[in-house]
Amino acid sequence: MDVQATLDVLVADAERGDMVFPTHVDLALRVQRALDDPDCSIEQLAKLISADPMLSVRVVGVANSVSYNPSGRPIGDVRNAVSRLGFKTLRTLVTALVVRQMQEMSSSPEHRALAARLWEHTAHVAALARVIARRVTKQDPEAAFFAGIVHEVGAFYLIARANQYPGLLESNLENWYERGEALMGGAVSKALGVPDHLGAALEVLWSGYLAMPPESLGDTLLLADQLSPVESPLAELTGMSHNGVAVDIDLLIDDETLSSILADSAEEVASLTAALQA
Repeated sequence: MDVQATLDVLVADAERGDMVFPTHVDLALRVQRALDDPDCSIEQLAKLISADPMLSVRVVGVANSVSYNPSGRPIGDVRNAVSRLGFKTLRTLVTALVVRQMQEMSSSPEHRALAARLWEHTAHVAALARVIARRVTKQDPEAAFFAGIVHEVGAFYLIARANQYPGLLESNLENWYERGEALMGGAVSKALGVPDHLGAALEVLWSGYLAMPPESLGDTLLLADQLSPVESPLAELTGMSHNGVAVDIDLLIDDETLSSILADSAEEVASLTAALQA
């Protein structure tokens, strides 16, 4: 098949807003709208979230992770989880649910397995980005967390639609990284309401150029992507590394090395990654 022509069709549809999302995404979008309402109370938000078992489990799980519960005091209800996390983190988790549910759009077991591996990669990158933002690049950790969740959103959408284009994911996908990733990712991100400043950081990631020393939100994503122990399965399909240049693990950050920072944060990263994959 003509992979480039297929990518062009999918990107053109996405840019027109002609996209297909999971049929049960309505509640997640209602939660997003509630988060945009300055008069929305914690009680109202908790009630909305409690209507979705998957979202409820994710919210409580992340609230109990080391990242958001360093004191180790567990909570077991949605309202207290909402209070602990705050609206910014909740927006990230709602978006994460939409992204993850894209894997359910495919009837192919192979494509669903591919999307599951992509989510594993995404969870690692998001957790690492949050730590790197706080400890290395001094960016907003919650913005980095959100950007990590959506950094492969175009790839999720490609996999979700691949069942309508037989052979797409079995063909040469070099064009995906040369052109399709940024175009599709940008279009789907816009549909999901990703803020413009985060879109700019995603474009840095998709360009693949990591500044040294890393300082920006885009650098934060690139570094997290390169350090993830699980690589994007689309990179494996192309036979090329999506990670770009090698990272010097002993890069000096203030008075610490990157390796020591990652070692200190290993429990935090593992706890948040597990919560996202639950």
